[in-house]
Amino acid sequence: MDLLPVSLGLIALLFAMIGLGLWIAVALATMGFVAIILQLSLPAGTILATSMWQGAKSWDLTALPMFILMGDILFRTRLSQDMFDGLAPWLAKLPGRLIHVNIVGSTIFAAVSGSSAATCATIGRISLSELAKRGYSNTVSIGALAGSATIGLMIPPSIILIVYAAATELSVARLFIAGVIPGLMLTAMFMTYVIIWALFNKDKMPPPEPAMPFLERVKALRRLAPVVLLIIGVIGSIYMGLASPTEAAVVGVFLSLAIAWATGTMTWETMREALVASTKTSCMIIFILAGAAFLTTAMGFTGIPRVLAEWIGSFGLSQGMLLLALTVFFIIMGCFLDGISMVVLTTSIIMPLVVGAGFDLIWFGIYIVLVVEMAQITPPVGFNLYVLQSLTGKDIFRLGLYTAPFFLIMCLAAFLLALYPDIALWLPRTMLEAPR
Repeated sequence: MDLLPVSLGLIALLFAMIGLGLWIAVALATMGFVAIILQLSLPAGTILATSMWQGAKSWDLTALPMFILMGDILFRTRLSQDMFDGLAPWLAKLPGRLIHVNIVGSTIFAAVSGSSAATCATIGRISLSELAKRGYSNTVSIGALAGSATIGLMIPPSIILIVYAAATELSVARLFIAGVIPGLMLTAMFMTYVIIWALFNKDKMPPPEPAMPFLERVKALRRLAPVVLLIIGVIGSIYMGLASPTEAAVVGVFLSLAIAWATGTMTWETMREALVASTKTSCMIIFILAGAAFLTTAMGFTGIPRVLAEWIGSFGLSQGMLLLALTVFFIIMGCFLDGISMVVLTTSIIMPLVVGAGFDLIWFGIYIVLVVEMAQITPPVGFNLYVLQSLTGKDIFRLGLYTAPFFLIMCLAAFLLALYPDIALWLPRTMLEAPR
């Protein structure tokens, strides 16, 4: 049977199943099952059981539930209020003033959360009400929060980088290190935009905050001590080679429990809620990865990825054009799927293309995460927009308009990352202790 029509038929089947609301994991496994039945006489059930077990037992995945639990515990503390109070006195002098709290606060929380949606919800539930009370424009304050919350996918410990590492068998620690500079670059670009917007829209800015004495501002920094301790404990232990990502995740859970206990927010009820929420999220992600593992195995047996790669290669696309095509493809996919599903869904199909084109897989992982970040703020299925809708009650397409400038900034960041791959590769290359 000609593999190209079969490939296109399987892709159409996948989109049909997703459109009907079937779980992503079940859709992936069904696609693999159908591919084996159509192309091979191998026992599909045996391959299903073996590959799903292999996909779910990866040691790197043990870090996943720990980092998710850490984020769920911190979400239920008063960390966001402490971060707002600690950052506001220092950022109030910049053009754009307290809007920068959204950006810097999201970047800091991303370094202990790993989740875009958790970052958006945690920072937004305090900052949006505070900024509204002070008279800041919704257009920029909401857009800044939506855009900067996506940095949670890039700054380690990023959950989606763990998923990408498991799907491609790359080093989690090396990917974590590679995400630092691109994440900080995005933060700087967002802050630069807010500064420029504020300078050209002074009439839309509220009156300045009363000046706070220097010593009072220093005292306010004490509010940031818990999150700084957490970042040092989790990220510092990985970068200094003292702990693997899995071990650092356990350290993070311990420290988050200590913070929750010290701030008086840890009760049996909040602990139960955090455990249940993190278990549900972890099971969902690992179930998707198991389905994707079976699909990857099935694709390998059938040779479909090779045929698709040869077909696309027949167009003679340059590296730049191939990257542009993949970027557009992922942005369109992001209108219908969440980021983790996008990564595991496409890995088995596009990796032969990526390897054949000569892209560095570490760099490509960071690039894809950046494109997935862009998808988080595109209607109708931008996850950050749903979080903001629950916080503000505004229409999701109006929220999409608020985030449009930050989407364009991320497009510029993707262009810079493609033009200068060392933005992602320089740090892991120079840190000799990073695993290779």
